[in-house]
Amino acid sequence: MEQRTHRRTSERLVGKPVKIEPGKAEVELLTTEEMAVDEYGLVHGGFTFGLADYAAMLAVNEPTVVLGKAEVKFLKPVRAGEKLVARAKIMEESEGGVGDGTSPRRKKLVKAEVFNERNEKVFEGTFHCYVLEKHVLE
Repeated sequence: MEQRTHRRTSERLVGKPVKIEPGKAEVELLTTEEMAVDEYGLVHGGFTFGLADYAAMLAVNEPTVVLGKAEVKFLKPVRAGEKLVARAKIMEESEGGVGDGTSPRRKKLVKAEVFNERNEKVFEGTFHCYVLEKHVLE
């Protein structure tokens, strides 16, 4: 399936799409020393979150998708040099207003999980994604 959103995302910082299917996506990220926060090589959680968020956006795969809210859990530490895989899947879809009630938007709840190379789950979250009528910056 063709990638329709977030096409300019940095593979080095956020990951590389491996699979995009209707309502599902998989993204890989090779963590680097640059992502580490200390001498132990602990990767900053923002990179793990970014990977999961990117997978969620690709599961929706609409050009105007944005993240409204996320509920996440960091389950295990990630060490620089590890390869992570994020898998995301749309769990629920609904219609809703944009706040002022004048323009409709579609809401999609996406579950994302991130695994290390030992297939241990290091992160999980629910991402509240919204497909807007036009780009958020227009």
